[in-house]
Amino acid sequence: MAAFDTTRPMAASPALAGGLMKRIFDVVGMIAAWNDARVTRKSLSKLTARELEDIGLSLADVDDMNWSRR
Repeated sequence: MAAFDTTRPMAASPALAGGLMKRIFDVVGMIAAWNDARVTRKSLSKLTARELEDIGLSLADVDDMNWSRR
């Protein structure tokens, strides 16, 4: 008489769940980084040229910052 084992290995389920959770955390992290950059750029845009000069930046520096790569 033949018998078939229909259960799946237990190692596959945690690995899939871990990979999915990592991707979710990565996306959440990217959204948080984007929002931080957005808030920073908005705050810097409100400063005067003199205030930016005090911290070593210019208006052109604020406009040229590539926030998508930070």
